[in-house]
Amino acid sequence: MNRTATPVFCTIVPPHLLDKLARHDDETIAATARRTLEHDALHRTHRHLTAARAAVAEPAAALSDKPDRTIYDSGHQQTLPGKEVHAETDKPSKDATVNRAVAGLGATFNLYLNVYGRHSVDGAGLPLNASVHYGRSYDNAFWNGEQMVFGDGDGRLFLDFTIPVDVIGHELTHGVTQYTANLDYQGQSGALNESVSDVFGSLIKQYALGQTAAEADWLIGAGLLAPGVHGQALRSMKAPGTAYDDPQLGKDPQPATMDDYVDTPQDNGGVHLNSGIPNHAFYLVATALGGHAWEQAGQIWYDTLTGGQLASDADFAAFARQTAAAARARYGEGGQTQAVLKAWSQVGVPAS
Repeated sequence: MNRTATPVFCTIVPPHLLDKLARHDDETIAATARRTLEHDALHRTHRHLTAARAAVAEPAAALSDKPDRTIYDSGHQQTLPGKEVHAETDKPSKDATVNRAVAGLGATFNLYLNVYGRHSVDGAGLPLNASVHYGRSYDNAFWNGEQMVFGDGDGRLFLDFTIPVDVIGHELTHGVTQYTANLDYQGQSGALNESVSDVFGSLIKQYALGQTAAEADWLIGAGLLAPGVHGQALRSMKAPGTAYDDPQLGKDPQPATMDDYVDTPQDNGGVHLNSGIPNHAFYLVATALGGHAWEQAGQIWYDTLTGGQLASDADFAAFARQTAAAARARYGEGGQTQAVLKAWSQVGVPAS
């Protein structure tokens, strides 16, 4: 089923966390958070106004099995894309941030191509562009519907946003969703949009490291929090609500089951909060099946995302039913399907 790709502005650090920091007693921290929030709000508005003009890219004449990556340096300004500093055929840069961006884009391209036969974000060889050193002390990374953008972080709470490969994979997967199920960025469909990005961001890291489901940490953004911050990452798929507990950041508010579902008008209906529920369901499926999570659990989620049966306004129950249907279609009524049904039941979402 062909759909118009509707780009949305998607950040890795959720607004609720930045809201907390914007009220910090330390004015430097508070001012940095406010600037980031104001910047993100402007981009969301711009993306909303221009989304109607977006369309699926035309397929390339010949699809390459190699990524086409270009890195730009924003020079600590908020202009995009910035100055080109690295093309696909260039040797490694002297700038470690550039090299990490190149590697993360490549890791994402490789997972989608080698495992799912998908050529880049749009399935048609879309060039992968990214801008680094964006803004001053900008505490976020985002996909703006066309390219990746990375801030350097403030150094006190957040480090360089190119450090965690799963952050890069998460943001690029917003592009994959944009070109496939095109999940509305609001309420439960928005939480599913975020969750799908966490799922494949984690799988991209696991694939790059050759990890099994049992070996993976199931953290999103490990290595991003600065030394001294009490936390491991931005989110935990294994145990939502435990990623951080810090005097400055607060406590991770993600729920793991529907019993703790957060009903809020903020953050497009809590898309970064309630994503913990489908995240945990995927973790349960992956660990129940064992082995490499991208092979069976990931295949089921990919089939669901790209199969053409998932409505753009799907809620958790609709997504759960589609994952069960995808499991049956590929594996029959065996262990894979039973693992999917059990996982959704454990998080309180009906899958049948």
